[in-house]
Amino acid sequence: MASADWSIAVGVFEFFLALIAAIIIYAIKRQFYLIMYLISAAVYIFMICFAIDVFDLSKNWILLLLALSSVLMMLLGWYISKEAQKDKKQKRKK
Repeated sequence: MASADWSIAVGVFEFFLALIAAIIIYAIKRQFYLIMYLISAAVYIFMICFAIDVFDLSKNWILLLLALSSVLMMLLGWYISKEAQKDKKQKRKK
């Protein structure tokens, strides 16, 4: 296992870029959900970089990790959208 030196640096750099982008997006659009999308993407990128660095993964393991995490995020997004649609339908009935 490696020491995770470069992934922490990437994570900090990415955090500041995401923070600046979030401030600009909020100042222009005034929509909070865009900031949440940006935060989730930043956390995802940091998580993948950290796992790659800590576990010292090879090319094939990196691709497998990316594929599995992508599938997990798609399934999670699908589930959350289904729940949101159910909530909207219940609110309309009231």
